[in-house]
Amino acid sequence: PEFLIHGTPQQFVAVISREGLKKMKRHHVHLHGDENTALAVGQRRGKPVLLKIRSGEMSQAGFEFFVTPNQVWLPDRVPPEYIDFP
Repeated sequence: PEFLIHGTPQQFVAVISREGLKKMKRHHVHLHGDENTALAVGQRRGKPVLLKIRSGEMSQAGFEFFVTPNQVWLPDRVPPEYIDFP
């Protein structure tokens, strides 16, 4: 997809704006095609913020995505230049 969504707690937005999204202790970064799912994920640990990921541009730049059967899109990382912040 041209765009995907990542839900995250508000307290992590400043770090993400500098460093991008990292997989941390997971195998991949989790991205979603719909806001409701991303919102549910983001609110598990605080006030949620939805980040718009320019996944189409990432793909064109050579980033690889995997997709799960339940439509979770999985890159290794998302650099900050591909993230639109609210």
